[in-house]
Amino acid sequence: MNCSISGEVPAEPVVSKNSGLLFEKRLIERHILDYGKCPITGEPLSIDDIVPIKTGKIIKPRPVQAASIPGMLGMFQIEWDGLMLSNFALEQQLHTARQELSHALYQHDAACRVIARLKKERDEARALLAQAERHIPMSMPSQHAVSAASISNGQRAAEDDEMGSDGKRIRPGISSSIISELTDCNTALSQQRKKRQIPSSLAPIDSVERYSQLTMNPLHKTSKPGILSLDIQYSKDIVATGGADSNIVVFDRPSGQVVSTLSGHSKKVTSVKFVAEGELVVSCSADKTVRLWRGSEDGNYDCKQILKDHTAEVQAVTVHATNNYFVTASLDNTWCFYELASGLCLTQVEDTSGSSDGYTSAAFHPDGLILGTGTSGAIVKIWDVKSQSNVARFDGHVGAVNAISFSENGYFLATAAQDGVKLWDLRKLRNFRTFTPYDENISTQSVEFDHSGSYLALGGSDIRVYQVANVKSEWNCIKTFPDLSGTGKVTSVKFGPDAKYIAVGSMDRHLRIFGLPDEDGPSES
Repeated sequence: MNCSISGEVPAEPVVSKNSGLLFEKRLIERHILDYGKCPITGEPLSIDDIVPIKTGKIIKPRPVQAASIPGMLGMFQIEWDGLMLSNFALEQQLHTARQELSHALYQHDAACRVIARLKKERDEARALLAQAERHIPMSMPSQHAVSAASISNGQRAAEDDEMGSDGKRIRPGISSSIISELTDCNTALSQQRKKRQIPSSLAPIDSVERYSQLTMNPLHKTSKPGILSLDIQYSKDIVATGGADSNIVVFDRPSGQVVSTLSGHSKKVTSVKFVAEGELVVSCSADKTVRLWRGSEDGNYDCKQILKDHTAEVQAVTVHATNNYFVTASLDNTWCFYELASGLCLTQVEDTSGSSDGYTSAAFHPDGLILGTGTSGAIVKIWDVKSQSNVARFDGHVGAVNAISFSENGYFLATAAQDGVKLWDLRKLRNFRTFTPYDENISTQSVEFDHSGSYLALGGSDIRVYQVANVKSEWNCIKTFPDLSGTGKVTSVKFGPDAKYIAVGSMDRHLRIFGLPDEDGPSES
């Protein structure tokens, strides 16, 4: 007999006293607890109205399909088909989930790019706003204007916007506190120089003689090839190059990887310098601007300030030994002394001697109280930074003075021009030696003392390294590197830490490193 509710043979059969119907015990008890009546007749029914029936063990009959081999095969086939359909449905769901995930990742990447672009536009807009505020002539009373120095983008607005009667900006000047800071730095560095010895880690002459090209890295665009300037941050061994493509590339020399590309200038980058352990980069350009770049934790550099105090191409930038100030020199025949923290031009110095030649190069003396500048008219001028007065001038070059380098010994100055390199004794203010490595049609573009003052490198149609001697002794050329760029124009040469390598930039956009090959690998020919 079958249960009146399930239609199956009950495992625990019970019968109703009222209707005589047979039920499965667990089913009828649950129905009574829920409804309190018979599920078949609808009459009232309680637990006391059902009587259990004692029967023998009930064995459920085997299904008809399992009674034969063909039946079992059919059952297996049905189960297999169900399994395949389920697997197909799961694969479809997985494919759909993958597509949705891919779409979500694409949207996330696009959103990140949009956010980065908006941040860049925001920073540029803030920089332009700050620059505009600096250059808008003050229409408010001067006393109120001075007392209400505005703040823009977390930076102090320039206080030199007030215009004089001659139409030129009135600069705040180099204050007595700054002069004291420069003097203290000069005193400390001068005392250290007297005790200074050549480091034992300096590359010896026989090593320099065996230098060869180790690496060659294309860093700038092919549309406007050419590296015009470079600088090395010794503590991190990173190189910054300024290119004709208007970009600055920060390059990690040990790994051979580009750390960051700094874009913002609209014309060629004429000079680039590291400041404060590589966290800051100062660059100048033919677009008449100077830019301050600050490094971030991810290795990129963001443009923090754009300085527009010059009216012609800015040719050179040099950083003071305090790392708190820097100077820019321009073809507008002026040089500007800046405070690094605020980007404020403290003074803009114009030569009052009547010369109209613009400046093509500039460098601070290692002690920081003397500034050397080279002009397009072949004149080298020496300035007293404290008084901003021209204290000496050197004649004798032919063509623009392309580069200036002070020796760490404090009294040698090397200058490069169309007619080669001249060495000047700052103690007696005279030229004591001249190198003419090339013919009259080839200009010497770069000259550089190493940090120890033991070697001098120059670049033109090739690269030559000289051993530094004294005024009376010969300066021997210990190594000549051919110009491997094929352009015949080496634009920049810089010694690495302890002269362990030489970085060279040329007009084929490649940064070349010359040094001794590692023991685990040959040098690149």
